[in-house]
Amino acid sequence: MLGQGLAHYACDPAHTRGRRHAEAPAPTRTDYQRDRDRIVHSSAFRRLVYKTQVFLNHEGDLFRTRLTHSLEVAQLGRSIARSLCINEDLVEAISLAHDLGHTPFGHAGQDALNGCMQAHGGFEHNLQSLRVVDRLEERYPDYDGINLTFETREGVLKHCSQANALRLEAAEPGGVGGRFLRKEQPSLEAQLCNLADEIAYNAHDIDDGVRSGLITLDQLAEVALFERYRRVAEAEHPHLVGAAMERRLLYETIRRMLSAQVYDVIDATRAALTDAAPRSVADVRRAPALVGFSAPMRAQSSELKRFLFKNLYRHPQVVETTGRAQRVVTGLFAAYMAEPGEMKPRFSQQAMAGEPAVRARAVADFIAGMTDRFAAREHERLTGLRLLG
Repeated sequence: MLGQGLAHYACDPAHTRGRRHAEAPAPTRTDYQRDRDRIVHSSAFRRLVYKTQVFLNHEGDLFRTRLTHSLEVAQLGRSIARSLCINEDLVEAISLAHDLGHTPFGHAGQDALNGCMQAHGGFEHNLQSLRVVDRLEERYPDYDGINLTFETREGVLKHCSQANALRLEAAEPGGVGGRFLRKEQPSLEAQLCNLADEIAYNAHDIDDGVRSGLITLDQLAEVALFERYRRVAEAEHPHLVGAAMERRLLYETIRRMLSAQVYDVIDATRAALTDAAPRSVADVRRAPALVGFSAPMRAQSSELKRFLFKNLYRHPQVVETTGRAQRVVTGLFAAYMAEPGEMKPRFSQQAMAGEPAVRARAVADFIAGMTDRFAAREHERLTGLRLLG
C-alpha cells in the first residue's frame, strides 16, 4: 500500500507524470486536488449547468444537466474508488471534467457539429474536453488552459480516433494520445470514471424519462435490472403501491439498482485485480481493462441501455426537439463561417487570421462552448428564426 491507504496500482499524486507547465507543489493540496479545484473554478464547468443531458434546458427545471450529471458521476466514482483503494481525488477531477467539451443540446449538438466539421477533422467531444483544459480556458497569465496533470488529462480523453491520437502524439510526444496508438489502458481511476459515467446516466435517464412522461413504470417492467429491484421495493414497502406513491417507488427502485451495480463493479474489479495482480500503474496500463461489471450485470446494463435508446432517446418528442436543436447548431456554423466577426473577439480574430480549417475550428470551439439558451438566442439573432424555447 502507498500513502493515504492507496494500493500499489493506484495513481499516487506524489509520483504524477506532471503538468505541461512546471509548477511548484501546493503546501496544503495534492496535485489531483488542485486539478479538481481548477476544474470547479473554470468557466466551462459553470456553463455545464445550462447544457442538455437528454432534455433541453428550457423543458423543465428538474431534469439533469451536464453539471448535475458530472456531480453524480463524481459521487459514484468516489464511492467505488474508496472501496478499491484507488485515488478518489483523481476520480473526482476526471469525473467533473469529462464533459467540459460537450456541445449545447447534448449528443444531438455533438452529431450536428461533427457533421459540420467533416471536411476539417471532425468533432469529438472527448477531444474537445481536452482542448478546453489545455487551450480554451484563459485563467493564467503565462499559458493557455488550466494546466492539469497528465493523469487527469488522460482520463478526460477517454476516447480518441487514430487520426487525432497521431496528431496529439506529434504535438506532445509521450503525451495523452500515445496510449491509443500503443493500445494500452488508462489508469484504474480513468477506467472507473468511464464506467461511473454509464451507471449514472442509465439511472438518471430513467428518472428523467419517467418525470417527463415519456416512459412509464409499466414499460420499465420489461427491463430485468429495474423490475427486479422494483419488486423488492414493493415487497418491503407495500404502501408504495399506487399512483400517489409512484415517485417514491421509482426513487427506491433506482437507489437499489444503483447500489447493486456499485457492489457488482467493486466485486468484479477486485476479482480482475486478483487475477492480473498488477504491482504498479504501468502494469495496469499493459493489462486488459480491469474495472468493469460481472458478465451478468453487463448483460443487464446493456439491456437497460437498449431500452432507453428505443423508448426515450428515440421517442418522437425527443427526436423532434433534438432535430430543431441540430438545425440551430448547423445554422450557427454556417453563419459564423460566413461572418466570423459575429463571434466574440477571441474567436473571430482566430477565425479571420487563418485558413479555412483554422476558421472552422475556431467556429467549432465557439459553438461547443455555448449553453443551450445562448445558442438558441444567437441563432435567432443571426437568422431571425426561433426554433427553441
